[in-house]
Amino acid sequence: MAIEESLQAARMTDGIVDPTIGHALELCGYDRDFSEVPSDGPALKVRYQRVPGWRRVRIDRARRSVTLPPGVRIDLGATAKAGCADRTARSAAAATRTGVLVNLGGDLAVAGPPPPDGWVVRVADRHDAPAEEPGVTVAIRHGGLASSGTAARRWSRGGQTMHHLIDPATGAPAESCWRTVSVAAASCLEANIASTASVILGTKAPQWLDECGFAARLVTTAGFSVSVGGWPSDACHGDVDALTP
Repeated sequence: MAIEESLQAARMTDGIVDPTIGHALELCGYDRDFSEVPSDGPALKVRYQRVPGWRRVRIDRARRSVTLPPGVRIDLGATAKAGCADRTARSAAAATRTGVLVNLGGDLAVAGPPPPDGWVVRVADRHDAPAEEPGVTVAIRHGGLASSGTAARRWSRGGQTMHHLIDPATGAPAESCWRTVSVAAASCLEANIASTASVILGTKAPQWLDECGFAARLVTTAGFSVSVGGWPSDACHGDVDALTP
């Protein structure tokens, strides 16, 4: 199921979010648990190139098998945690017959009846930001909310800043104008797919998000925020707007 969700992400974004970036991530230095990745190091001798592409992944449900071409490695960073949050929320709501919110490292999924005012969530540039950090408080009633960005998972090689959001077209960390993108959607999975795609899309992201009907908050590398699709502005201090994707 997890690999099927990663292919769903590729179809939904026309390959902007692609699970076959695994080897590209390793070449960039992200080849172990992030806590073990050195924060600095010598310059990388890497020739970046387009990733193999999600269409080369074959799933045979009858045989319960996945076939990859030689050398292709899968990375589920844009989908696995979010999909797990969705499934966990649905299972917990069914078992308890009440409303639940599941938070897996900032990937939020809700299921069952929400509180009267919705599930109130504070969204900032980083998941570990202090309370006074610029941000906005929103309420979600169903679906999910997720953020993707380059503010936390980053490292340096030869003075070049690297991060984990790979542009499949180049095989290199995406050169984006966005530091963080948060999205509310019908599911946490969709929200994470959209937020990841938006970082990679760069300046095209606001129009793409609007056309897809997502509510989103985009933060530039300089720290300025842009709101799309009914997401409240950061200037609305103390306000709670209900996001109903």
